[in-house]
Amino acid sequence: MFDSVFHLLSNPPEAYFIVWGLALGDSVVPILPSEAALITAGLLSVVGELTLGWVIVAGALGAFCGDSIAYGLGRFVGRPFQERFLEGDRAQRALRWSHGQLEERGGLVLIVGRYVPGGRTAATFTCGVTHYPYARFVAFDALAAISWAVYASVLGYFGGRFFENHAWVALLVAFGLAGLLTVAVEGVRRLRRR
Repeated sequence: MFDSVFHLLSNPPEAYFIVWGLALGDSVVPILPSEAALITAGLLSVVGELTLGWVIVAGALGAFCGDSIAYGLGRFVGRPFQERFLEGDRAQRALRWSHGQLEERGGLVLIVGRYVPGGRTAATFTCGVTHYPYARFVAFDALAAISWAVYASVLGYFGGRFFENHAWVALLVAFGLAGLLTVAVEGVRRLRRR
């Protein structure tokens, strides 16, 4: 299985479309391994035929396009969703709180949300539901998508440079670091809630 995934992600230009598609899909349905694909593609920029710049472009464009779709879903389909699932007093308070947080620090929510699994979808969908201004959304989301793509790709790239003769070790270390970063962000978020 690992060999087939490795082979699939190592052939340009198909690999760039796969990275783009996974980043786009993960923004809408947060179960796709977009970060893993970017880390792997970054690694393959060292030990394979991919180019790091194109990996970053594919990941950032995919993330931005997917986030825009999630925003659109929130904006145009979010009202029926809200009426059906968010009717109660508690849900309405949560929605008002989300709206206030987005008004106060929307850019930070979008940027940090991009690094939290599931957070990117929740943040972008909520921006649509609360009618967060699209121009501000585009500006902050572009920054979030680019920084996320650079982070994940460069993590794989430098892991590949460090472990150039042992690509699988680099891949495992990169996945471990990405996992630790996710756990750290989630831990800080939970501590701040207390």
